[in-house]
Amino acid sequence: MVFGFVFIELLGYSLILPLLPYYAETFGATLTAVGLLGTVNAFSQLLAAPVVGRLSDRYGRRPLLIFSIGGTVISFVVLGFARSLWMIFVSRALDGIFGGNIALARAYITDVTDEKNRAPALGIIGAAFGLGFIIGPAMGGFLSRYGFEVPAFVAAAISLINLVAVILWLPESLTEEARQRLRTSPRTAFSLRALWDALHEPCCADLLQIRLLYSLAFTLFQSNFALWAKTRLGLTVQTTSYVLTYVGVLAVLVQGFAIARLTSRFRERSLIVASTITLAFSLILWGVAPNVASLFVVLAPVALGGGLLNTLLTSQLTQAVRPEEVGGILGLSTSLQTLAQIVSPGAGGALLDRAGTWAPGVVGGAIMTWTAWLAWRRLLAKRPNASAPPVRDQRPDLQSQPGSSHEA
Repeated sequence: MVFGFVFIELLGYSLILPLLPYYAETFGATLTAVGLLGTVNAFSQLLAAPVVGRLSDRYGRRPLLIFSIGGTVISFVVLGFARSLWMIFVSRALDGIFGGNIALARAYITDVTDEKNRAPALGIIGAAFGLGFIIGPAMGGFLSRYGFEVPAFVAAAISLINLVAVILWLPESLTEEARQRLRTSPRTAFSLRALWDALHEPCCADLLQIRLLYSLAFTLFQSNFALWAKTRLGLTVQTTSYVLTYVGVLAVLVQGFAIARLTSRFRERSLIVASTITLAFSLILWGVAPNVASLFVVLAPVALGGGLLNTLLTSQLTQAVRPEEVGGILGLSTSLQTLAQIVSPGAGGALLDRAGTWAPGVVGGAIMTWTAWLAWRRLLAKRPNASAPPVRDQRPDLQSQPGSSHEA
């Protein structure tokens, strides 16, 4: 059921994602203004995600999912009726305020899995995410022939179907006893101080810092890809949609099949370090890709590194906190992602506008190079101590597994 929910949610989202630069340009938006659309969405989600996460710890995942999906429907309707650039900005702000759907789905999965099976289960959620990206961009590209407002209304209809399905068929993952206990726990209270303390807890701080840096680099790629493809390679909206469909296929393969296989053989933290290195090199190569053929080659390691990092960081965070703090820590993790999205879309648009099409990839690769060093130093090189996360992860390192290069 959760797989279907995430798939439908991402189908609606990805249906309009590659169209936004073209839609905004019909109202006279500059490259920087197009980038700021992502910034507005991210800033709104930055404010809302920790609240949604904390409230889901106290009152359950299902009520907050209904609230979030309902807001998503409204945001798509506003986008469809947009007759000026400011209405597009309002739509993206509403989507951010009511956002948090995927973080809530991850919290739901955490509630119903143990630590051993969590990463593969989260990988399946990532596969649903990717499957939505396979169908959504292609559908959006096709529907855009009839006007840019058509994909927005179709996305609203898809989200409405998702809302009805959750109301009718999705059970609550937390028992009534658990919800009563969590409502009275001081650890589920919401305050800025509580969020600040979580950011500095030894068990979580390293993982959250890596999450923030990864998000900065990957959002440079993700939020500016359509604009980069249009500016550097001269791709049409339909071609860009088909390229994103290819990325979705890669994401499904990585998260639906590769994660379970890799986590059964290697330590999750070793895989995190390997993924940061992979992403550092592949983002640089993306930035300087000269044609569509080379782009298709480069996108494979981008999808591999990004898919592994996103899932494994989430898995490690849920294992590093108490059960009553899962929603809150995932909400905080989402806020860090959206903090990166405040900076990266506008920065990417400015880099494309003033430095050149190579700049977002090279800058993203440089950030990931720093992240790779930080991940190795914080997760592998430092000696275990009492403040380390209580993660029971006994699989061998990549370096010590016989035949590891063959399997990886």
